[in-house]
Amino acid sequence: MLIVHVQIHVKPDCLEAFKTATLLNARLSLREPGIRRFDVVQQADDATRFVLVEVYRDAAAQAEHKETPHYAAWRDAVAPMMAAPRTSMKFNDLFPEDSGW
Repeated sequence: MLIVHVQIHVKPDCLEAFKTATLLNARLSLREPGIRRFDVVQQADDATRFVLVEVYRDAAAQAEHKETPHYAAWRDAVAPMMAAPRTSMKFNDLFPEDSGW
């Protein structure tokens, strides 16, 4: 599996619009066969900071996700809402050893 953490800093006046667009993207992403999990978390002590935790079957599934209409719509909608460019870190799954995929 491929796990991606996307760090996002949103402009304070864009919080609600960002959450609406991001939750829609997350719901639609979970319908993709290559996505096992798609969490949207908001930092407890700074409401303008979010992390998307995306769990893909493999790198190909992540590439497929980036070709979907809902991802493109989200990317374009939230770009002007960001206080800084988003960043991401990729991780490989070590445990559990047998994920059933």
